Formats: sequence, structure tokens, C-alpha cells
Amino acid sequence: MALQATNKSTSSLLSIIAPDMQQVDRVIAQRLDSGVPLVGEVSRYIISAGGKRLRPALLLLVCGALGFEGAQKFNLAAVVEFIHTATLLHDDVVDASSLRRGNATANETFGNPASVLVGDFLYSRAFQMMVDADSMRIMQVLADATNIIAEGEVMQLMNMHNAGLDEAGYLQVIRSKTAKLFEASARVGAILADASPDLEAACADYGQAMGTAFQVIDDVLDYTGDATVMGKNLGDDLREGKTTLPLIAAMQRGNDQERELIKTAIESGDVVLIDQVVQIVKNTGALDAARLAAAKEAERAIEAARRLPPGEHTTCLLQLAAQLLERQS
Repeated sequence: MALQATNKSTSSLLSIIAPDMQQVDRVIAQRLDSGVPLVGEVSRYIISAGGKRLRPALLLLVCGALGFEGAQKFNLAAVVEFIHTATLLHDDVVDASSLRRGNATANETFGNPASVLVGDFLYSRAFQMMVDADSMRIMQVLADATNIIAEGEVMQLMNMHNAGLDEAGYLQVIRSKTAKLFEASARVGAILADASPDLEAACADYGQAMGTAFQVIDDVLDYTGDATVMGKNLGDDLREGKTTLPLIAAMQRGNDQERELIKTAIESGDVVLIDQVVQIVKNTGALDAARLAAAKEAERAIEAARRLPPGEHTTCLLQLAAQLLERQS
């Protein structure tokens, strides 16, 4: 089914849940309270740095689409934001990143030990908050998701500087590392609403497809984006030796010399080659191939959202999927 493009920004689309998100912010502020000052300082630093908060937004939108109004949605939206923030803290240490959302990373500001330990605090605080939901099913979904995310991180680490990674291997990593929390967020919203198995599955399918498309587009932007808009250093993926879909597609489409250059760049992590790699990626049509893969996932998300009851929250879910391909940051 064709995508319905929209000119609305993500923030304007999400205005429908702005009051709910304010409640989530209050929960976040309350639950960041700790007797250890550094814990709150580092946590607030990264959480206040911005971001679209798409994962808690999906949970809130699904609750809205399925008619759940209970306060537990605010608690669990904060939980998924804490889990996500913990993964960011750990990711930036592993990747030795210095810039995120246009600001110095927490590890750059506070050091690696503080970032790792505060990430651990956020994970454990998230699990404390899960207990408040008094639902073994929700705890299972979020605990399983957290475990799969960790496995995805390890898979990505094992694939660093692996120029032989194929598209199937790449998708396995991003569906574990990135898409799983999107999927869990949407599924938890359905569980809160006591949705039927079919509706719950539709919500989970939507989340997984959205998360997959989001990461593919993120990988495309590493070669096309504006660093000042994206808030990260362009070429970071190559420097870290990540074999992303644009590189996989370029190696499939390029000649022997081009494939060898990309292979060398991935294996060495040498950003000196970034300009040549970017040119090959563009010339071979690899970016178009990656965008097409993202479009298929966005279409899958739209089909899943169409299985939800009609209404303004469902319309927002549909528009978010359609708008994803216009993402510039």
C-alpha cells in the first residue's frame, strides 16, 4: 500500500499526547531521585539532552488508540525511556562516541566509569518501576526485550570491522538492538489496554517495523545528513567499523575496486577514506536501495496500524510511519 506522506513535523504529530508526555516527564523527574548526587546529575544530563522520545510515545499512542486511560501508562512510558537511556550511556562508552544530539556525550563529560554505572542504575530503576505495574506479562515482555537488546549489542560488537556481514545479519542486529524496544513499547500499551491477541500482535508488528525503518534511515543519514542537524559526527559508523545497509548495498553493486576500498575502510575504521566511500555509496545507488528497504518496513508498519480501531491516535501512528522517510535527523 502506498505511503501517505505528511508535511507535519514529528513534534506536531505528537502534540496529541503532549499532556501525557508531561506526566511522563514528572514520573521521570521523581524516579531519577537518588541519594547519590552523581547518579541524578548524569541521568538528567542525558535525558534532558532532547530526542523525540519515540518509544514512550508509541506506548502512549497505542494506549490512546485502544482506550486505556490508567496512570500506569505514565509509569511504563518512563520505564522504556529509562531502558533506552541506559542503552545510550553504554553504547557511547563502547563506541567511544563524543557527540550525541548535538551535545557532548555523558562519557565525554563525566567519564566512562560514571556512564556505565549510571546506566546500570537506570536499568535497575526501570525494573523497580516495572513491579509497580503488578503484571507478570508486562515484566516478561520488558525483561525479554532488555535481554534481547543486550544480545544485539554483543552481536554488533562481534560484527565490528566485519566486511562480510550480509543484509540478513545486519537486520538481525538492528531488530535486536534497536527495533526490540519499539516493539516492546507498543506491545506493553496493548497489554495495558487488555487488547485481544490479534490487536496486541498488530501493535507489536507496528513497533518492530517502525524501529527497523528508523535504524535503516539513521544509517543512511550517516552518509547524507548534516552533522549540525543530526547532532552526531558524520562517518561515526565507518570509524567504529559498523557494516550498515548502505555499505552492504554498495559492495553488492560496486565493481571489484570499489568493493575492496569499502572492505578496507570497514576493516581498518579509517575515516581518511570516508569521502571516497561516500562517493561510492552514492554512485552505486546504495542509498536508494537502503531507503527502499526502510520504505518496505514503513509500509509494514502502516498495514499493522490499519488493524487498530480508527481514531486520532491511530491516525497519528499511520502518519508517523509515513513521515519516517522524510526524516533528516
